Amino acid sequence: MARAIWSGTLSFGLVSVPVELYSATADRTIHFNQFEAGTSDRIHNKRINERTGDEVDYADIVKGYDLGGGDYVILTPEELEAVEPGRSRTIEVLDFVDSDQIDPLYYRKAYYLVPKGEAAARAYVLLRRAMLESRRVGIAMFVMRAKQYLVAIRPEEEVLGLETMFFADEIVDPRQEIAGLPVPAAEFKSRELEAAKLLIDSMVTDWDPEAYRDTYREAVETLVEQKRQGMEVVTESVREEPAPVVDLLEALSASVAAARARQKAVRGGRPSMTPPARATRRGARAPRARSPRAGSAKAAGGGAKRRSPGEKGASAAGAKAAAGASKSELYERAASLGIAGRSKMSRQELERAVRAATARERKAS
Repeated sequence: MARAIWSGTLSFGLVSVPVELYSATADRTIHFNQFEAGTSDRIHNKRINERTGDEVDYADIVKGYDLGGGDYVILTPEELEAVEPGRSRTIEVLDFVDSDQIDPLYYRKAYYLVPKGEAAARAYVLLRRAMLESRRVGIAMFVMRAKQYLVAIRPEEEVLGLETMFFADEIVDPRQEIAGLPVPAAEFKSRELEAAKLLIDSMVTDWDPEAYRDTYREAVETLVEQKRQGMEVVTESVREEPAPVVDLLEALSASVAAARARQKAVRGGRPSMTPPARATRRGARAPRARSPRAGSAKAAGGGAKRRSPGEKGASAAGAKAAAGASKSELYERAASLGIAGRSKMSRQELERAVRAATARERKAS
């Protein structure tokens, strides 16, 4: 069971509700330790005086605020502790705002705020329901682990969610920080704009978080398991190729056809993820989908002339269904074929590698 990382009181007006705070997310990022190559010796970092080269004890380290130009203001731990915000035991709601007014850009990390004890349940449920029906979000400030946070308290279906937020001066103004902004206005043909809207409409679906996976993490886990079992892993270098230049309207039309083919496959009862046994045969690029305005193979990449007879047969067998194949589907098939270097490949490179591997597989059988 999860442990509360903070406990205290949620206060709004004269009403106080004892609550506990739990993390709502889990970091699944793969982390590594460092070793010296060819040995089993761990590598550790040391605090080194850059002038003398001597190691410095942690107790002898103070902090310096960079003023620029090589100048620093030195602050001791005691000085910093004197200005730390006091430990907070109350999350006091300062305002309620319309939930649609908050740009998601301000959200930092998600937590669950739950009632502490049965006595707190009634007031907690009343607040959550009132916020849910009024579509309001509570804005509050509190201190956790010697850091002051601006937070948004949002009503969920079963609990109150708490999101730590960035302060206004922490949000970067793209117009001031990024060269070339604002983007110059461009003129579009009405057919181009309608095609773009049609593409968006053809890709609309219900939000399903289970439909998306961290394929890089899965690839690393597979690699770790292969090496754990003593398998030899060969890594191939990948040559970057420039992206093909295609006509905008042609690419949009082909993309609409590909999206429609993909949705038709899903509605027909077939899974959206290509089965591993057939993924290679479905390795055609989306821009090559059969449509009245998408007939230029050269614009889509020009690779058809270089295919072997085996590759042509494999591609033709599933070209129609392949129009909607995603990069993750191609990656899944590449993994089943044991294609090395796939994690660094672009979608185009994955297609070529899968087609070639499938041709070899068919020829061998």
